[in-house]
Amino acid sequence: MQAQDLEFVTNAIRDYVRQRPNSADTAEGIANFWINWPGEVLPMSVVLPILESMRHAGELESMAVGGRTIWRAAR
Repeated sequence: MQAQDLEFVTNAIRDYVRQRPNSADTAEGIANFWINWPGEVLPMSVVLPILESMRHAGELESMAVGGRTIWRAAR
């Protein structure tokens, strides 16, 4: 994984929640629907740490719903 991949994913998630501030989804949903990949979708082992980092930075929050983790813009 390269720094440009991390930056691309982070910026794509930021843009998505900026345009749709009430959106919420699982990590899989975010990877498949929030990010307009220029090539193949990166694995969850790449996407999930980015979500965690964005949560740590106060940009996103997560909550357990029905046994799944849902991510959304921090409130």
